[in-house]
Amino acid sequence: MGGPVRLKDVELKLISELMRNSRRSDRDLAKAIGVSQPTVSRLIKKLEKEGFIKEYTIIPDFCKLGYEILALTFFNLEREPNAEEIEKEREIFRSPQNSLLEVVMLERGIGLGYHGVIVSFHKDYQSYLKLRERVAQLDFWELSDIESFLISLVDENRYLPLTFASLAKHLLTLKRKEGTGDD
Repeated sequence: MGGPVRLKDVELKLISELMRNSRRSDRDLAKAIGVSQPTVSRLIKKLEKEGFIKEYTIIPDFCKLGYEILALTFFNLEREPNAEEIEKEREIFRSPQNSLLEVVMLERGIGLGYHGVIVSFHKDYQSYLKLRERVAQLDFWELSDIESFLISLVDENRYLPLTFASLAKHLLTLKRKEGTGDD
């Protein structure tokens, strides 16, 4: 796979601006990063083709959509699933016919003594408990351990809710610290 690909300054600025607000016109983006509108259009197509831009989306107010809880559920498995089982997992978690639709991410990794995480949104605590119950019933998973960290989306005194605007700012800071211009 290799390490991260180094982007030109203008490409990084464009990605940063799109992360802040992907609904902006190419003309507005061009003004913000100091290039022409055709340059922005060309760069966007290039970044999409190269996989730097995977999708355009919004971050809604999940509480207003009826979700009260964001759950980070960490787990360990007795054994690593094989390719067929991983495909079965994808089908289960992506299928519109199942009731695991509140799951937005399922990934393997390491940390806190766990090797996997599920990120999910829930209308209430009972919905969260049902998800845990269903996950524990996946016969091919062979769970050895499962723990969750629940975040209330109803709390009005939240610390720093999910947004990509701060990450967009940080990307530009990293580029400046590298001390490089266009590569």
